[in-house]
Amino acid sequence: MRLAGIDLAWKSQRNTTAVAFGDLSERCLRLAEIHRALRDLGELVSVIDAEDELYGIAIDAPLVINNQSGQRDCEKLLSQEYGGRCVSCHSSNLVLYKNTSSVELSRYLERHGFKHLQDVAVGKCQIECYPHPAILEMFGLPKRLAYKKGRVSDKKQGQIQLSNHIKTLAQSKVLPLIIGGKNRDCLEEENIRSLEGAGLKINEDVLDSIICLYICALFSKSVVHKTYGCVEDGYIYVPKQRCI
Repeated sequence: MRLAGIDLAWKSQRNTTAVAFGDLSERCLRLAEIHRALRDLGELVSVIDAEDELYGIAIDAPLVINNQSGQRDCEKLLSQEYGGRCVSCHSSNLVLYKNTSSVELSRYLERHGFKHLQDVAVGKCQIECYPHPAILEMFGLPKRLAYKKGRVSDKKQGQIQLSNHIKTLAQSKVLPLIIGGKNRDCLEEENIRSLEGAGLKINEDVLDSIICLYICALFSKSVVHKTYGCVEDGYIYVPKQRCI
């Protein structure tokens, strides 16, 4: 079963998108291909459309926004639960993000058969996810990994920590993640320490896309989870399964 994880650049056209594709079997999830630094929604849709047997997609971006102002209920609920562990949500609303690319992508996927939170045994699915709380749950961490903000040295160290956690999933008793040689550069400490500027940000996106892919696989295997909010007004799926 071919699945995808997308770290979507939905807030600004200056950022880029990363997509990780993988193949899920009864025994493991195998990372198959990574697309880095996609520039716009058209390029992303072309990559998705090229996958004829794609069954599930997990996306790090708000897929349903109906509220005029403030936060979506799912964002409020998730922030209440994880705020003490340094994880909260930005506000998504129609004033800030009218006609945003994430909602446009979600509607495109729905027209092509990807239903929100649909069991993959029934048909194609799309889910909105959020890497930070999922990382806490999957790896049993006390608080958020700091790999997105701060000094360059701090972001590099955070990416190294996250990549080391991702590597341990190869031994997961819940779902082993197999990453072949051609895809391992994004996980290697030497490579991460050598990155600067846009290259470091692109690698961050790639790591997030791998987490999104793994979340999609966990959803497909119906692991313990919690869905904040609802499909009608916006939701966030978070696996509650310790994986290592």
